[in-house]
Amino acid sequence: MRGVVRKFGRLRRVLPVSESWWVKFDLLRSLVRRDLEARYKGSVLGNLWPLLNQLSQLLIYVYVFSIVLKLKVNLKSLPDNNFTFGLWLFAGLLPWIAFSSGLIQAATSVILQPNLVKKVVFPLALLPLVPILSAFIESSFGLIALIFFVALTSHALHITLALLPLVWIPQLLLTAGLGYFMAGLTVFLRDIPQTLGVIINLWFYLTPIIYPASAIPEQWRFYVFWLNPMTAIAEVYRDLILVGEVTHWGEWEVASLIAIVVFCGGLWSYKRLQPAFADVL
Repeated sequence: MRGVVRKFGRLRRVLPVSESWWVKFDLLRSLVRRDLEARYKGSVLGNLWPLLNQLSQLLIYVYVFSIVLKLKVNLKSLPDNNFTFGLWLFAGLLPWIAFSSGLIQAATSVILQPNLVKKVVFPLALLPLVPILSAFIESSFGLIALIFFVALTSHALHITLALLPLVWIPQLLLTAGLGYFMAGLTVFLRDIPQTLGVIINLWFYLTPIIYPASAIPEQWRFYVFWLNPMTAIAEVYRDLILVGEVTHWGEWEVASLIAIVVFCGGLWSYKRLQPAFADVL
């Protein structure tokens, strides 16, 4: 542990980042840790609950879509059975669960912390990031389980797993950008969280997560892939973990550009609204 601390200290000295940014990073890390600890404080299973929740969703969807509706997917590296469909489904669900749960909680992150909002020195830009990062960390439990089951089934791991951090970046930027926008609006319009819940449900079924993209009519496939960044993110997850090659480079690049634009726009709107937060709350 001491070695890690020393390396982290050297990294601070090498990177061209001001001390104030490191202070904010330490504060954000403490807030995320506190948030994760508070969610399951006193429970026996603790932080295993996110994994159990994700696996329960997986079992329900596998039963409905694979056993009842008999949907199947053909992956060259995995056997053609219901378990393979479950892995394929779980690979698409993981980024969506982190995205949707983080966004919904970020929308109310400001109004639930009026005591922090009224503190002049507190960096309010951190508030929406806390639930987003907490949801992302929780989804990592499911990601580890998914990789384990893929290795168990195919007896191999794809080298493309090393590219996963590159798909996490647009996922986090997209979630944070929308989170900033929704958190700022919620201070003034308290109907935003309920409206967001409806939008998230519609968005989920417009994204090929529980059904294959081949089921989308040809005339609509372009819009679903190129205008819905979550489609590209879910498909690239499947490419990297299950297939072992990226077949959606173009969609991935466009999704990354959309995520950057959304993040900049969301942060800008949040900063513009931020001076009035204390007066409203």
